Amino acid sequence: MRRILYLEPVGGIAGDMFLAAGIDLGLEPAAIEAALRGLSVPGWKLAVSRAVRHAISGTHLDVVLDAREEHPHRAYADIRRLIESASTLPPRAKERALAVFRAIGEAEAKVHGVSLDDIHFHEVGAVDSIVDICGAAVVLELLGDPEVHAAPPPLGSGSIRVAHGMMPIPVPATLELLRDVPVRFEGVGELTTPTGAALLKVLAKIGHPPDFIVEKVGYGVGTKDFRDRPNVLRASLGRLEDSRTEGLWVVEANLDDATPQLVGHLVERLLAVGALDAWVAPVVMKKSRPGHLLSALVEGGLRDTTVDLLLRESTSLGVRYHRVERQALARDWVEVETPWGRVRVKRGLRDGAVLNAHPEFEDCRRVAEAAGVPVKQVVAAALVALGLPS
Repeated sequence: MRRILYLEPVGGIAGDMFLAAGIDLGLEPAAIEAALRGLSVPGWKLAVSRAVRHAISGTHLDVVLDAREEHPHRAYADIRRLIESASTLPPRAKERALAVFRAIGEAEAKVHGVSLDDIHFHEVGAVDSIVDICGAAVVLELLGDPEVHAAPPPLGSGSIRVAHGMMPIPVPATLELLRDVPVRFEGVGELTTPTGAALLKVLAKIGHPPDFIVEKVGYGVGTKDFRDRPNVLRASLGRLEDSRTEGLWVVEANLDDATPQLVGHLVERLLAVGALDAWVAPVVMKKSRPGHLLSALVEGGLRDTTVDLLLRESTSLGVRYHRVERQALARDWVEVETPWGRVRVKRGLRDGAVLNAHPEFEDCRRVAEAAGVPVKQVVAAALVALGLPS
């Protein structure tokens, strides 16, 4: 069983919103603070409160400093040393925090046309941002190291004043961080900060989430109050059952260059590896070519084996699969006496009532050949012996 954390940046995402969402999921602020105490930065504490945005209630978090930093600018190397020397940070949290800062540094370096070692963090180098990023890594540890997925973040619009002066929204570093992933150009103001963008890019898979069972939902409430949307980050925590070992799957491939002999062989191979059923249907493919649709019904544990078999032994360049549901009758076997010998009959039952019955053909053929009578007579006699119309 895998744990899933699905983030929905309804009103954007920032570092404090990530921490707040984790606390709203049930984490203790004291546990997060304890893991961050090893950071050699000026005095700070987490101030946690309840807040409401557009009738959605959640957790709001502020990183409160004992004294404002006089020189918040830090080089990438300085921040790396801070994190590496933090004795209270779990190793995996250190790796994640370092990866987030490196992503921000590389984005800033590209935007400004300098090397990573020449980058000096301004807003992101301040104590509250260091606590936010390292705290996000700690949150994932405390949640049990879930697999993180996220919906495409809204980037906002307009302009904002930063250490470098007025900048367009999204600021260049944010957009650079989110290259090659889905985003939404919507909203007014800065909805996704560079820190929030880096957390998504490094820690999450942005796009459609897997199907999973939601167990807890938390809301991290941001500082702003937008007119068109609630400034919240929704976090859904749950579990993902391994779908490859569950349920039934139809695995199929289109074939337009396979001989009849190969198609027949593939049906036999599919049944031999444990497919519940295998079948072939005629289809017309591109360029009006006649072809075959080869399909198999398999249990979840055989899905990957079946896919591998078709890719290795058929002429197809690709295989599709999808989950299906079915209702199946209960089944049993009985023996009946015919005028020429005993044969087995497979029965299909529902709530104890026999709805279908099928004499075993090989038994009927064996008895028919020994007695010199048509097979269909043996089949009919077996059904009559079972008390069903022939």
